[in-house]
Amino acid sequence: MPRTRPDNRLDQLVAAAVTVFTQKGYRRTQMADVARSMGVSPGTLYLYVESKEALFDLVVQRAFSPHPGAAPRLPIPTPKPAATLRRLRQRMAEETRLPQLDAALRHRHVDDPAAELADIVREYYGIVERHHRGIRLLERSALDWPELASVFYRGMRRDVLDRLTRYLELRARHKLLRAVTHPQSAARFINEAIAWFGMHRHNDLDSTHIGDREAQETVVDLIVHALTVPDRCDRPVKDRRRSLATHSSMHAARRPR
Repeated sequence: MPRTRPDNRLDQLVAAAVTVFTQKGYRRTQMADVARSMGVSPGTLYLYVESKEALFDLVVQRAFSPHPGAAPRLPIPTPKPAATLRRLRQRMAEETRLPQLDAALRHRHVDDPAAELADIVREYYGIVERHHRGIRLLERSALDWPELASVFYRGMRRDVLDRLTRYLELRARHKLLRAVTHPQSAARFINEAIAWFGMHRHNDLDSTHIGDREAQETVVDLIVHALTVPDRCDRPVKDRRRSLATHSSMHAARRPR
């Protein structure tokens, strides 16, 4: 009869599975690989999951949710065919909502396009940063699992790219953002900048000196300055310089000669 284990071995199993699936991909991963990473015998894994399919299904559920909920009945059964992909599609739809971007698409005009763009980039960056381990796992596993690739790339990333492209075109049409040569490429540039600093940076040994806050604000700053109409983006800086210059002139005039 299935039973619930109160220990934290399930969390350890998920962590080990994420590491191995990310390194080897779904097809090449063996239960023995996960057991070795976890430091237990292969037979121990089957106290928690019935199969590799059940393990991957568990990982998909845990990787995109900070609150896993109540402990499941063990061993976790093998899911029905296509159930994991269906759950993944639903989970990603829930976890990758971009309300700032969607709100921007509903309005033609905005008073401060630079601030709007900064909010959109921060929102998307936060999602990637929060789920970077799960996203990397899916990217790697999608290489040899066409159905997963369809869910991940067409269902999530391409949808985000389409919305970013429409946003850039909309704001450029009303001269609120720069009219770039190829909006689709600009959208991809935003996506890749966020993906590298929010996700791949964590596995780059030359980037350990870059903190999370610094990485995010650098991405926001460079994207905003690259795409905002110069007068709108630089006015606060120019005004600040003019104010400093005026202050310096007044201060110099007051000095005794």
